Amino acid sequence: MKLGKLLRRGIEPIIAVVILVAITLVIAIGVIGWIMGWWGAFGATETLQTFPDSYIQGNTLYLHVKNTGSAAAVIYKVEVPGIASTDTTLTIGPGEEQTLNIPLTPQSGQQFVAGTTYQVKIYTMAGNVYSINVQARA
Repeated sequence: MKLGKLLRRGIEPIIAVVILVAITLVIAIGVIGWIMGWWGAFGATETLQTFPDSYIQGNTLYLHVKNTGSAAAVIYKVEVPGIASTDTTLTIGPGEEQTLNIPLTPQSGQQFVAGTTYQVKIYTMAGNVYSINVQARA
């Protein structure tokens, strides 16, 4: 009779609380690790650094850029707001530094004037938009 009563009683409430707290901590550490990128490529990020020697000549943007992030940066669009844009696919690996030659297609009646500084927006597949000021050369 005594054995049956013990089996039906279950675990002590304090033990249940300790088990629940331990499970919660393990799940929390896993979620934080995933978000912070401690496990896998989910936490990898791109970071594009542009250099001031970038310029526009004719209808071509010469963009000196370095990916200082831990994931490849894929540029899909380059735009000079109100003047020109181009759709492209350029990949810059982590740690890579390149000077990209990007042809720009000016809108009808628009052109680049030598000596003028233009804002250039660089759009990446990760959803980032990088802005840089470049000067047009003759």
